[in-house]
Amino acid sequence: MVSLKRERRKEAFLDVDLYPVTCERLSSGRSNMEVLEGIVRGGARIVQLRDKEAARKDLYLTAAAFREITRKAGVLLIINDYVDIALAVDADGVHLGQEDLPVAAAREIAPDLLIGASTHSLEQALAAQGEGADYVNIGPIFATGTKEGTGPFLGPKAIGEIGGRLQVPFTVMGGIKESNIGEVLAQGARRVAVVTAVTEARDIAAAVGSLRGKISQAAN
Repeated sequence: MVSLKRERRKEAFLDVDLYPVTCERLSSGRSNMEVLEGIVRGGARIVQLRDKEAARKDLYLTAAAFREITRKAGVLLIINDYVDIALAVDADGVHLGQEDLPVAAAREIAPDLLIGASTHSLEQALAAQGEGADYVNIGPIFATGTKEGTGPFLGPKAIGEIGGRLQVPFTVMGGIKESNIGEVLAQGARRVAVVTAVTEARDIAAAVGSLRGKISQAAN
């Protein structure tokens, strides 16, 4: 049985269009907090805190600060990898990779959290859905330097091939930028996750607004 808290989070997730993901080392010298400020000003409805380099304590402190800001702004907060940190700061969810805690195990200890799963094939996507993921990420769509070990990129056509088989919402990610977002939107993507298209932008808020506008235009 889905808890009321998780149900509300799932409903809020349906309104997500652009899904910005942080990466401090790819933020043109800006901190995660500075990036978050731009993301919020740009009107994004969700943000994922992803930091592979930070010590766990430092990541917790950043997550707590993110939670304070996102709660005031009405923005969903997802923590990458760490269920314990997501629970400790009362984040809205956690995003898990193929080498992280399995979705089913995460659900046992975090019944109220949104749980997202990174997948790189139809088989992985269906498995994540079957284990109880609230949403599935499909990628990498294009070649990307932000994640290692994901294998060859899937190409835009994989969006329809995989997403069309899912009953839960899905996001797409991997090398998506202003110049090629039209290709993923043409294949039916409506929740688009990006890293450098936002974190390396000169004006983060403007980049968020522009990308959201393209998604909105495709949906109407």
